[in-house]
Amino acid sequence: MKDVVVIGAGKIGGAIALMLAETGDYNVVVTDRDQAQINKLDKHPAISGKVVDITDDAALVDLLRGKFAVLSAAPFNLTGKVAEAALKASVHYLDLTEDVATTKKVEELSKGADVAFIPQCGLAPGFISIVANDLAKRFDTLDSVRMRVGALPQYPSNALNYNLTWSTDGLINEYIEPCEAIVEGKFVTVPAMEEREEFSLDGVTYEAFNTSGGLGTLAKTLEGRV
Repeated sequence: MKDVVVIGAGKIGGAIALMLAETGDYNVVVTDRDQAQINKLDKHPAISGKVVDITDDAALVDLLRGKFAVLSAAPFNLTGKVAEAALKASVHYLDLTEDVATTKKVEELSKGADVAFIPQCGLAPGFISIVANDLAKRFDTLDSVRMRVGALPQYPSNALNYNLTWSTDGLINEYIEPCEAIVEGKFVTVPAMEEREEFSLDGVTYEAFNTSGGLGTLAKTLEGRV
């Protein structure tokens, strides 16, 4: 079994830890600065919790040494520190961040590294870009590619029909930072929360608009094709 570390014992970090543990292939250490959050983790023989302040570089590197990989489910403003510690400890690194600046930092850290650095591997960025890229490859020519993603609850109970399951800071960051896009075949940045549209899904009306970071590197991949 491989030993991995999950940074952040919130809803997302806890879910990832349980999914990894249930494969039977990983021993998972979940770290958080808050013991109360660690106490909320699902009980599983392959999951353990440890209180660590990840802003303490030495403590974080010490935690990672000898592990197979670290996955950051921490807020975007702390993800860069985890990547730096992964490089120092020589462990594989993954994150879920939507923050473009952080991803560029991770790309720089990965140059010449002897371990893998895999940023933006969540829902968006991550899964949505993989699906879109796979679909795009099936066409000889493309006119446009539009992706819409959101936390849509099965049973909406508020005015926004939305369910916040991840970092509030990360959500706000998506709504204020510039957005990478392809417009008329060119790679550009556009303002967040612009180009608002409404659409209906299963009889429920939703709104959509530009948000930052959700494409991952797909805009660069498809530049010149759409």
